Amino acid sequence: MKKLIVVCALLILSISQHTVAASNVDLRVSGLIVPTACTPLMPGGGLIDYGTISRQDLNVDRRTRLPVKHLQVNVTCHGPSRFALRMSDNRDGSALVNSEIYYGLGFDRQGTPLGVYSMVFDPKRTQVDNAAPIYGTESTTAGLAWRTANLNPIYIGARSYLGFTDSEGSTTGPTPIQTLSTTVDIEAVINATQNLDLNTDTRLDGSATLEVVYL
Repeated sequence: MKKLIVVCALLILSISQHTVAASNVDLRVSGLIVPTACTPLMPGGGLIDYGTISRQDLNVDRRTRLPVKHLQVNVTCHGPSRFALRMSDNRDGSALVNSEIYYGLGFDRQGTPLGVYSMVFDPKRTQVDNAAPIYGTESTTAGLAWRTANLNPIYIGARSYLGFTDSEGSTTGPTPIQTLSTTVDIEAVINATQNLDLNTDTRLDGSATLEVVYL
């Protein structure tokens, strides 16, 4: 009987010690303060205006691709800085296609998505400081790994980093940049009109934020 009591006491002691060990957790706060700052700028307030679109000019049973528009994007830093670009959709949930590279154009009166648009960065039309040529790179792991830098156009995404480097074939990410200037293609697609309520004037209402991510 005494042995049974001792065993129970040891079990109780063991459980008590385990509970104490699990009732504490450490909190860590980390971050990075950089000595420089970068400012993105889109001339004209970043407005892409398709003007008035007649319903008769849109396809009834399939999507309509609108003419490609061009937008100038500039990034100016106080000094050479390693950074990447990322987009976030201010009309989240209104994109006709569920993909990080497509952004919504808002809804019709019945809550149906009007369409999508995307932004394509082309290294061949990008100027960085005095470097020429310049190559594009991309990270889907928040900067932990980078795609091999090349001259291929890149669709900017909401969950990916887009950057530029002066080293072709590099996998180390963007090089420090002070000034960047590029021409971006805007590609927009409108939903088939048979899916939409277009009995009244319907405004395209796309909105997104271009973010500079310091590395």
